[in-house]
Amino acid sequence: MMFISGLMLLLQTAACLDQFCRFNQSDPCYAALGHKLNVLMVLNTSEYDMKIQKRINKDNNNDPVCRVKYGRMKKNECDLYSNRSEVTVINGTLIINRVIRADSGNYTVYLYRSDGTDTSTLLEVNVEAPIGSVEVSIICSFSGVMRASCSSEGDQLLYSWTLNGDSLMDGNSSIDLNEGTDGNITCSVKNHISHGQKNINVKPCPVSVVFVLVWCFQMMGLFGLLGGFHIYMRHVRKETGRSETENEKI
Repeated sequence: MMFISGLMLLLQTAACLDQFCRFNQSDPCYAALGHKLNVLMVLNTSEYDMKIQKRINKDNNNDPVCRVKYGRMKKNECDLYSNRSEVTVINGTLIINRVIRADSGNYTVYLYRSDGTDTSTLLEVNVEAPIGSVEVSIICSFSGVMRASCSSEGDQLLYSWTLNGDSLMDGNSSIDLNEGTDGNITCSVKNHISHGQKNINVKPCPVSVVFVLVWCFQMMGLFGLLGGFHIYMRHVRKETGRSETENEKI
């Protein structure tokens, strides 16, 4: 039963990374590396022949293209996705079942009507690696100050922190905490296509034995200096008194 529940959770997580975009959207399209991307080109495929072109060179005539007719990809006229069986077009939707880094770029889809007119729309695609497992570590310095560090796999990572539900400084993968910090600290990590977090319980750092020894040596040195200064002043006063006595005898 636990195995089935874990498998269902894994499948749900993978499904959440599938991305859906369309060619007339104003914002960039973000795709998860290694996962599925669906891009809607046109709703009514019966009215158009289509051509997908990735803009690489200034001269668009040399850029790779893929032609679509009757809502289906023409395999013999698709150098854009040659040797990629995981890419197809179904009913006007471009489907990439396993996104790769090379899928990032600027694309144009051309729609050709039977009356000889045509239109085109653009789409920017950015591929990002999804968030991996989030790890948080706590390091205590000799002075008792602690530093929390957060790490995860993925691209374009954004970090945020909370302590007992209250927001801390955002944007950095590491933060310094007061020596008396106590409670639950959470590191949240996100990018454009996924997110993750890790919660751990933190306790005040124990006083370091090394720190205590260093402090003791410092205090011993200070007392030694004070003692030496006191002895020196007594010696100076004694010598001064002796000189005054000899002067009086003379």
